[in-house]
Amino acid sequence: MEKSFSELLRASFKSADTEEWLDIYFTRPIGLAFALLWARLGVHPNTITILSMFLGIGAGWMFSHTDLWHNIAGIVLMMFANFCDSTDGQLARLTGRKTLIGRMLDGVASDVWFTAVYLGIVFRLWNDNMPFIDVKWGAWALLLCAVAGFVCHTMQCRLADYYRQIHLYFLLGKSGSELDDYESQQAIVDGLPKKGAFWERAFYTNYAKYCRAQEKSTPEFQAFYRNIRARYPDVSDMPQQLRDDFRAGSLPLMKYTNLLTHNSRAITLFIGCLLDIPYIYPLFEIIVLSTIYWHMHRSHEALCRRLNTTYGL
Repeated sequence: MEKSFSELLRASFKSADTEEWLDIYFTRPIGLAFALLWARLGVHPNTITILSMFLGIGAGWMFSHTDLWHNIAGIVLMMFANFCDSTDGQLARLTGRKTLIGRMLDGVASDVWFTAVYLGIVFRLWNDNMPFIDVKWGAWALLLCAVAGFVCHTMQCRLADYYRQIHLYFLLGKSGSELDDYESQQAIVDGLPKKGAFWERAFYTNYAKYCRAQEKSTPEFQAFYRNIRARYPDVSDMPQQLRDDFRAGSLPLMKYTNLLTHNSRAITLFIGCLLDIPYIYPLFEIIVLSTIYWHMHRSHEALCRRLNTTYGL
């Protein structure tokens, strides 16, 4: 018997702990509806991911303009890019067409969108005066967006993703999480043939570096995780009380991981562009989201340190 739409939708959620309400009630249902349509038409998931990149680039170009209609068009394009981002994964699961290239493209897609957005903001601000002073933005706009994008955005999304996967690991076990580590990913790279595995080597080399950056930023969790794995090689052997205590401390932080990903950024971007004050978006990333990032990071590290001591790990 085929599953109903609601059953397929529920199956696409990783957990109630980590899903954001806007995704549950808006993005995911629309993404699934598109996935079912594309599946009937025989469209490959990678095609949808590539489409999302062009939509994101188009949105960035629209946001470089100051008039209302270009900005509304940018909002629509960015929303459809996000729908495509939801659709490609659901389509891959529906059709069983998961590929390594697909994983690579999925990781690149949102970087392409937001790079286009930052460039759009730079072009838009370049010849404008800074607020409250008679000085043109010029290269300061480029510096502002470079700090927001290449420093804050990258760092915030990387840690938010890591904390979600950690939470899912303690909640659902390894099968319900994508919690990986540098050592195992580098071992895959080392085991690949020197010739004839270009895409595999490119993906796993980049992914190993990504995991390494996550690990370097979380020393207290790394100590806790090493001790956990040494004592309980299989997560199912871990005492339920330990898992419950970790969930109780980690769950309040999940709202911050959601704030540090797409929806809050998109909403701030849309408001800033519609009001013709687009600089509030990179400032929001640098000031507001960085504050949330540091609070989340400090709280998570303190949780791991406390549990390490409490359970004598």
